[in-house]
Amino acid sequence: MLPSMSTISSISAQAAAGLHRATDRLGAAASSIAEAGPGIAAAVETMQARTDFKANAAVLRTANEMMGALLDITA
Repeated sequence: MLPSMSTISSISAQAAAGLHRATDRLGAAASSIAEAGPGIAAAVETMQARTDFKANAAVLRTANEMMGALLDITA
């Protein structure tokens, strides 16, 4: 059973917010590297932000596919 359009919209909004948070974290890590040079903490933060971004992008892609399937069913 497919979720409702409002549920998919909510999931998409949460994924988009996650993308923005990951982008902000990556920017902060890049600034830290630019100011203090490369360090372990900044490298770890960069990798975590990258993983978070990929995960949220996958959720957003899936939500879009689900919305398309729901629209196909209701059309």
